[in-house]
Amino acid sequence: MSGMPGIEHIPLLRKLKSYIAQARIPLPDRLETYNFLHRTSPNEIFTADFLAQVNHQEPNAMLRAEYGRTDSTSSINRLLNLDLKFTLADNDLRKVNRMCELAGVAVHYPLLDEDIVTFAAQLPPSLKVKGLKLRYFFKEALKDFLPQETLTKSKQGFGLPFGVWMQTYRPLQELTYDSLKSLRGRGYIRPEYLDALIEQHRSGHAAYYGVMIWVLMMLSNGCNIMKTRDLLYLSQLWQPALKDGSVALRAMN
Repeated sequence: MSGMPGIEHIPLLRKLKSYIAQARIPLPDRLETYNFLHRTSPNEIFTADFLAQVNHQEPNAMLRAEYGRTDSTSSINRLLNLDLKFTLADNDLRKVNRMCELAGVAVHYPLLDEDIVTFAAQLPPSLKVKGLKLRYFFKEALKDFLPQETLTKSKQGFGLPFGVWMQTYRPLQELTYDSLKSLRGRGYIRPEYLDALIEQHRSGHAAYYGVMIWVLMMLSNGCNIMKTRDLLYLSQLWQPALKDGSVALRAMN
C-alpha cells in the first residue's frame, strides 16, 4: 500500500495505511504509537545536551517489563495489568485524588474495591472482551439494572479541550506563552520545536496540538515550582548562618 501513488491525498486510504503500520508493531509498544512524543523524533524535540543525560528508551522499556511480568499469557490480561499500574495508579487516580483533595471533595472508587478487583482478575479473558464487544461481562452482569441506552452507549473520553480554550481565552493564552518562554530558557526543548508547535496550534488543529502544549506548560510550571521550593529550602538552611554572621559583624564593629 505504501507504494500506491496519491495515497496520502485520500483520507480513508491514508488512515488505513496508518492502521496497518501500527498493527505491525508488537505490544505493548503499539500503545505508544498514539503518543504525541512518538510522532516526532526525539532529536527534533529535545536539545542534544538534554538527550545526552537521559535514556529516552526507558519509558518503553518500563512498559515491556511490566507487560511481561504477569503470569498470564493473554494479551488482554497483560494490557489490563498495564492499565492498573500506569493508567490508573500513575495517572488517572493521582490526578483525581489530588484535585478532589484540593476542592475538599471525598472521592471513592467502588469498582476498585479489593474483592471486586480480585474477582475480575479471575475471570477468563473471553468474558472480558467477547469478539468486538468490550466490557462484555460487566454489561451482562448489569443488564437488569442499567437502562439499555447506558449499556449500548459508545465510550466517551474526558479529554481536556485546552487547545480550544487557549485560542478563545486570552488570559490562558498569555499564561501559556509565558510558561513556554520560561521552558525555552531551561535548555530541555529545542526553541524551533516550540515555535513550530505554536504555529501549528494557531493555523492547524487547535485541539490536537493543544495536547502537547499542555504537557510542556505543565513541565514548565513544575520546574518553576521545584526551583521555588529549592530556593526556600536553601534560604532556610542559610538563615541561621546569615544570622550568626550578622551578629559577628556587629560585634566586630
